[in-house]
Amino acid sequence: MLTEGLRQLVQVWVRPGAAMGSILDRGSAWFALLLALAVSVGLRAAAPVPFGLLTPVLTLAVIYVPGLTLIAGLVARGGTHFQRDYAALLACTAMAWSAAAIPFTAVAFALPERALGIAAIVACLYFAFLMFFAVRTLFGLGGGAAFAAVALSWIPLAAVALLWGPIRFLFGWLASPLFLFYLWYFLGGELKDLGSGLRGGQQYRRMLEAAAVNPHDADAQYQLGLIHLERRQDTEAARRFRNATAIDREATGAHFELGRIARRQGRVAEALEEFQTVLRQDERHSSYEARRDLGAALLDAGRLPEARRELEIYADRRPYDPEGLYYLGLAMEKQGDQPGARDAYSRAIEAARTAPRYRRRVVAQWSRLAQQHAQGI
Repeated sequence: MLTEGLRQLVQVWVRPGAAMGSILDRGSAWFALLLALAVSVGLRAAAPVPFGLLTPVLTLAVIYVPGLTLIAGLVARGGTHFQRDYAALLACTAMAWSAAAIPFTAVAFALPERALGIAAIVACLYFAFLMFFAVRTLFGLGGGAAFAAVALSWIPLAAVALLWGPIRFLFGWLASPLFLFYLWYFLGGELKDLGSGLRGGQQYRRMLEAAAVNPHDADAQYQLGLIHLERRQDTEAARRFRNATAIDREATGAHFELGRIARRQGRVAEALEEFQTVLRQDERHSSYEARRDLGAALLDAGRLPEARRELEIYADRRPYDPEGLYYLGLAMEKQGDQPGARDAYSRAIEAARTAPRYRRRVVAQWSRLAQQHAQGI
């Protein structure tokens, strides 16, 4: 555990995005907390910090991580689950705090006291930078949503600053060995459950890795690709999906995801080939979405008549999908069919407005884009 934890710490400095994925797969919340505690010892020796030895660890565990989990749930499409996400986010957060605090501790010995404030601000900004990767990786958020969650995560810390007196008193109780004994005695089961999400995810990953050893198991490669895709690790996800298609040329889901990754990365010709493969194998895959994405890729390539034809077919089969209707309106607008474009945009806006509540955050962006284009016609 020690070797793996130290390797992950170095990786946080070098490749923070990959490091957060490694922490989720093989990391330990206990190691991360003990490392943060050790760094706190060094920090108190290096600089005149106005807090106790356990304050950073308790602040992260009791205030910052629960607050960030709540905030991420407000901006995440599918919400968050505290029991599932707490230990994973705590491990990533404690490692990020240690990675930001270690350089500050190292320079604090040599800096004059008047320069420590600037160094502390730089360390806080670096911590926020690392937390961006932690939030994006764990919750699968886009860049904007992850940035918003991290930016808002300072609200719990601001509350700590405003209520420092009573919180310091509370932390004094929490740090008492007698109190910790009774807390573990009465709430040990519940506290163990908080770590079940991280352990369960790691066990599932190990099972998939074991299954992926089988050179004929395309589904294991596909499932691993989906894990990386959820973490916004497109390169590793694409590698897994290619492994799946090499094992089984009929791995339709892998072809579909390869097409979406290729389109996001601007490789339109490759995306077109993958989507056409999906349509040949199973036109109904993912509720006909390969046809929608094929139409969008044809739009990217400037092949407007073909794009419009594919999107009209898709809109006929899924008439209440805001994304497909938006792309159809865009194809019509680029062809000069303004009445048709206005109608498609109007349908996209209405479809987003009447979507089930759990999907409204997912489709909201297409409604906004449709409104912007409709106003410009």
